[in-house]
Amino acid sequence: MAFPTHIVSAGGIVEDGNGNILLVKAHDDGWVYPGGITEVGENLIDGVIREIKEESGIDATVRHLISVVSNTANHKWYDGVTDVPTKVMFDFVCTAVGGELATSNETSECRWVPKENVLELITLPGIRMRYEAYLNFNGSVNYIEYVTATTTEFNVKLQMRV
Repeated sequence: MAFPTHIVSAGGIVEDGNGNILLVKAHDDGWVYPGGITEVGENLIDGVIREIKEESGIDATVRHLISVVSNTANHKWYDGVTDVPTKVMFDFVCTAVGGELATSNETSECRWVPKENVLELITLPGIRMRYEAYLNFNGSVNYIEYVTATTTEFNVKLQMRV
C-alpha cells in the first residue's frame, strides 16, 4: 500500500504589540508572512517558531490557531517538472518576543508593516486570502480549501468556520 503524500506546513502571522505584522520577502513568492514545511519529527508549533526565526531573525511564541488551509491542486513546482502534492497549512497568530530583523537564504528583506497596510504588499492570492482570514478571525478556526495551478490561477473551493 502506498501512503498519500502531503506537504504539511505552518505559517506565523507575527504581531509586534504595536499594530505591526512581520513580513518577509521570499525569493519566489514576494512579500509573505513567515512559514514553511515542517521537518521530519517536528511538531507544528516548533516548526512555525523555527521558520519565523530562520526567515526573519525574530523570536516568537504562538498564541492561537486561526486557519487550516489545503491547496488540493495538482500542479508543477517552480522547476516545471516536479509534481507538488496536496499542501496542508496551519496558520497561527504569534507574538514577537525578541531577536532582530535579519534576512536568510530564503528571504531578501524583512520588515514590520502596519496591520492595515499588509495587503498592499502581498500579491499571491493564496497568501492574501489567508491573511484576510486572520483579519476576519472571530474565535472560530477557518477551514479553507483552494486550488491553484500557477501563481495567478486561484479558486476557493470551500471556506467555513469550525
